Amino acid sequence: MTTDDQSTADTADFVTQEDVVEAAPDQQADPVAALTADLQRLQAEYANYRKRVERDRAVAHELAIALVLTELLATLDDIDRAANHNELTGGFKAVADQLTAITNRLGLEKYGSEGDAFDPPIHEALMHETSSDVATATASKILQPGYKYKERILRPARVAVTEPAEEPVSDIVAEPVGE
Repeated sequence: MTTDDQSTADTADFVTQEDVVEAAPDQQADPVAALTADLQRLQAEYANYRKRVERDRAVAHELAIALVLTELLATLDDIDRAANHNELTGGFKAVADQLTAITNRLGLEKYGSEGDAFDPPIHEALMHETSSDVATATASKILQPGYKYKERILRPARVAVTEPAEEPVSDIVAEPVGE
């Protein structure tokens, strides 16, 4: 190899800064623009993080209230039974009224009434009857009311279900085919 050949080979191995910029046109040459893009990305990530934390905090708050209300359901049932037997008098009546008012203010809703259509997600069938008086499955008796909090079922209503009576097979007359 001659000296000219060697200098040409050295020049071929040497890469200039312009060659790198041309080879990677997607990289930004302006450092201010790159830092601005990084800052915008970090700000967006932080905003999303704050929203996620607030959403998680709200869900945890609702779950905590639902758990406390679930624990109070047995007490509310006892108060309802006492009220049905006219045993709520004096100071106990005042306490019962306050407890009922607080649970209602928190968003606890009692549901289930006789004659409602039976709906398995919100009713728990404890008894079953048939009758020709109904056209669809109906909650004929409420054994224990159901409670919900913000569309979350805390306890399904426990009901007796009455379904329409089936026609007896002997009443159906088969007609001969082909006559």
